[in-house]
Amino acid sequence: MTVTLIPGSATLAQLQDIWSSRSAVVLDPSSHAGIRAAHALVSQAANGDAAVYGVNTGFGKLASVKIAAKDVAKLQRNLILSHCCGVGEALDDATTRLMMVLKLLSLGRGASGVAMTTVETIEVMLARGVIPVIPAQGSVGASGDLAPLAHMAAAMIGEGEAFFDGQRMPSGEALSKAGIPPIVLGAKEGLALINGTQFSTACALVGLWGAWRNAASSVVTGALSTDAIMGSTAPLQDAIHTLRGHAGQIAVARAQRALMHGSQIRESHVEGDTRVQDPYCIRCQPQVTGAAMDLLHFAARTLETEANAVTDNPLVLVDDGLIVSGGNFHAEPVGLAADQIAVAISEIGAIAQRRVALMVDPTLSFDLPPFLTPDPGLNSGLMIAEVTTAALMSENKHLANPCTTDSTPTSANQEDHVSMAAHAARRLERMNRNLNVILGVEAMCGAQGIEFRAPLQTSDALKAAMAVLRADVPTVVEDRYLAPSIEAATALVETGRLAAAVELPSFVLGHAG
Repeated sequence: MTVTLIPGSATLAQLQDIWSSRSAVVLDPSSHAGIRAAHALVSQAANGDAAVYGVNTGFGKLASVKIAAKDVAKLQRNLILSHCCGVGEALDDATTRLMMVLKLLSLGRGASGVAMTTVETIEVMLARGVIPVIPAQGSVGASGDLAPLAHMAAAMIGEGEAFFDGQRMPSGEALSKAGIPPIVLGAKEGLALINGTQFSTACALVGLWGAWRNAASSVVTGALSTDAIMGSTAPLQDAIHTLRGHAGQIAVARAQRALMHGSQIRESHVEGDTRVQDPYCIRCQPQVTGAAMDLLHFAARTLETEANAVTDNPLVLVDDGLIVSGGNFHAEPVGLAADQIAVAISEIGAIAQRRVALMVDPTLSFDLPPFLTPDPGLNSGLMIAEVTTAALMSENKHLANPCTTDSTPTSANQEDHVSMAAHAARRLERMNRNLNVILGVEAMCGAQGIEFRAPLQTSDALKAAMAVLRADVPTVVEDRYLAPSIEAATALVETGRLAAAVELPSFVLGHAG
């Protein structure tokens, strides 16, 4: 399937569908005239006598060096080759494709000055499955994601490496097998391809989508935990949360109240319950998880704007007949958004881990057996599963420290303040993986605790969630090799299947903001 995108108007829903389906992408033909007009202006400047940065000058600290017209094409090729300094593991195919789509959207705004053939080459590479090998380390998010995007551009000119038909090979070979001629870069084209925030933005978007799946799952696992410890639903009353007014808090409280509606466990102790207040990890779920969701919604708006932005330099202002240097390549908005996502991931995991600790602790779990095993002593039950969640929670707390505050000067102090957006965005995948596990273990503990309340039954909604879990993760009766069970529960969270087992409002799922 081929998706047609209008530059400046792509939605996060469209981009997520493209990322998950690996669809081919083309720009709407309405964008072509603007692309050609900007390219004509750059061509005119390249043939003129006036020094225009990035067109007939050196780059960065070398901007004062004038380049002869005969060397303009070589200048751009040299730029790409010299900037291919990425290191580390290759970015995964889906995120690399998303990065290429974001670059298409940026070039399609008609302010970059590239030739139409350059845009078409990216489109054809997406359609035929030529995916550049992008080393994941090397960007500080300053003059854009220079090194990662240089590796993308290198593949377009037949240099570096690419994946094709599941095989890693030299880019020239991949292009040849796909029937795609390598491009020869014209004036400013290399600079337009490597200036920009598309690597950081793609990684941040993937992190955002993973965080949303985790946030939605945490609403379900939190409800399971609440019923398991016979927690009160009084703190979920709508009036409490509307008095404060935060959208995320209101949405989480309503969702959890609906999930627990009709639970016999809850109804069994409505009358005569002497417990005045549950611990914060139960009572304050809307306030904590809801606040994290508000943060995710804010980050989503920032990243949607960035996905549609022109972020290279200099920019071609066709209506004014100007080519002007600016700083749109600076990825501070992306870095700050990624830092916010990281904090949200960390906090969702921190409160979930405390719920796990609550359920396995016989001094706190309100008559549940120690470590949720029917025969404690001979069996350790979920004792060490809780320890694993503590380890991952702590790791995420360290990873949640902001990256954007860690600027360091580069490029002979020309780039004297950088965003570190690439670091901020890349760590989200690791943090989401950790949170997948924490919530998977919480689901195991919550379901186990609810089963100990028999013959009392939980709500129909939570029964549905437990049925999905129990299809892959049997009840822990006697000690067994638990790693496969944790892995299976983690997969239910990671894929969104646990959250999909119940009905959740659109705000909780990240579809409204």
